Amino acid sequence: MNNTVQYDIASIRDDFPILQRKIFGKPLVYLDNAASTQRPVQVINAIKDLYEGHYANVHRGVHTLSQESTNLYNEARAKVRSFIHASCVHEVVFTRGTTESINLVAQCYARPRLRPGDEILITHMEHHSNIVPWQMVCEQTGAILKVVPISDKGELEMERFHELLGEKTKLVSVVQVSNALGTVNPVKEIIAAAHAFGVPVLVDGAQAVPHIPIDVQKLDADFYAFSGHKIYGPTGVGVLYGKEKLLSEMPPYQGGGDMILSVSFEKTTYNQLPYKFEAGTPNIAGVIGLGAAIDYVQKVGLGIIAAHEHGLLEYATARLRDIDGLRIIGEADQKAGLISFVLDCVHPHDIGTMLDGEGVAVRAGHHCAQPVMERYGVPATARASFAMYNTFGEIDVLAEAIKKTIQMFK
Repeated sequence: MNNTVQYDIASIRDDFPILQRKIFGKPLVYLDNAASTQRPVQVINAIKDLYEGHYANVHRGVHTLSQESTNLYNEARAKVRSFIHASCVHEVVFTRGTTESINLVAQCYARPRLRPGDEILITHMEHHSNIVPWQMVCEQTGAILKVVPISDKGELEMERFHELLGEKTKLVSVVQVSNALGTVNPVKEIIAAAHAFGVPVLVDGAQAVPHIPIDVQKLDADFYAFSGHKIYGPTGVGVLYGKEKLLSEMPPYQGGGDMILSVSFEKTTYNQLPYKFEAGTPNIAGVIGLGAAIDYVQKVGLGIIAAHEHGLLEYATARLRDIDGLRIIGEADQKAGLISFVLDCVHPHDIGTMLDGEGVAVRAGHHCAQPVMERYGVPATARASFAMYNTFGEIDVLAEAIKKTIQMFK
């Protein structure tokens, strides 16, 4: 067991009330963090405090409550800007999550620019949310979707990426960390290569933001998307970062509410960034909760979180490799804290059910990444994914629960 990192895990776990639950009389071991993390009391209290003491609609009132809510909302945007190192708050657009952020770019940036025969380049390890929007825009424009293959280890075949990237490529969209394999992709290299052809890049950062410090300016990402519920924040809120020049050139996504400056029956004048893309009453509590989640993560420190999770990944990989009949799917050299696996004798859905009986929550299925499952010839996998509050002892519980499952199905 790796004990080299000084980490106050007990204090962190105390901040997450749900971790005190028991499932079928056994302590909860929550290892479904890639699907959605849990929330600390600091996030819960920030939302509670808003509703109990400050809530009103934002940007529309001169009364005290509206001003207080607006200030909290604007402070959250500033926290996001600082967290991802955007150059200004105008580059931070609030959405419902990564999926909406990608769809926004597909419809507002790509669709107006694409012509028949143009190409969009993605990879074989993408989440459905980074496949389907591009298929839709290709159907709308006559563009062609190209796919970078992945190796048996679960790594991008970078030679093929460079071969596929060319004069016809109009946009690259790539996941930074695979939700199905845990692979950490070389997005900085990908962005630099694309920019050499004048091609913009969207980075799906949903699985990266909770684990890796992000600097969108150092990456030189043109667009970067992530979701609040992956980083200990509320559901239904996410972020699209976009370079100011690109966002300024894009038409609005939806109409109404904050996205207008003036409206007449003859003409509507759109609002400035970022409000041009934030139609209607926003998810005020969700945005403020996301700000509180960012505060929490930064207080603990992403560097120390990453070190802890890497230790968990190494320990879990060693424990699971020792189990006869277990095969890990995705063994890239660069991985985040996630292990997908299959058992010779048990369907992944049965694995999930059996582990739940031991108090262990894992994800079982195709993880919204069916092309990845096809690549490895499996219908689904079981996936254990780690967060800042997980312990080495919980890995031991997972391993023993898997062994018990194998014995039950022999």
